[in-house]
Amino acid sequence: MPKPYFKDNNKIKEILMVNHAGEFGAQRIYQGQLAFTKNHNDISTIQHMLEQELEHLNYFENEIKNSQSKPTFLLPLWSVLGYVLGALSAIAGAKTSMLVTESVEEVIVKHYQEQIEYLENSGNQSPLLIKIKQFKQEEAEHIEIAIKNDSKNAALHSTLSKMLKTMCNMAIYLSKKI
Repeated sequence: MPKPYFKDNNKIKEILMVNHAGEFGAQRIYQGQLAFTKNHNDISTIQHMLEQELEHLNYFENEIKNSQSKPTFLLPLWSVLGYVLGALSAIAGAKTSMLVTESVEEVIVKHYQEQIEYLENSGNQSPLLIKIKQFKQEEAEHIEIAIKNDSKNAALHSTLSKMLKTMCNMAIYLSKKI
């Protein structure tokens, strides 16, 4: 039987589904970047972030199973698009790879903060809330890493960042619904 953390179990299932999709997409981006990155220092930086994303993904996969929820139907699409985005950003260079990280993680941090506020307002300090807070902090670390690695100096930073953030927000919306 599913663990009802809160009265609104459908909202919890939505949170699990969309977070699983986001972590799945993030790990695919980093896998695409790793496949096309040449610099050893860049590889170890991306590998560090990938390992954290895999931990996040594993947590949400387990929670989906435990709650008898389901992943988004769009995972195959997120798999291809995430990998291609990562690969193209790596081909474009380290600054562009870090721009992708910065932009995607900014959307995720904001999204996690909205979930934290929802869960806190529900009045229940669940394990899910604790994990989302931890994951938000780790995603914020990825933003710092990206900025330290010159993401702000990527070509067309502002334009690409806006485009990436729009795409992420669309993916969040769709992953909640499908």
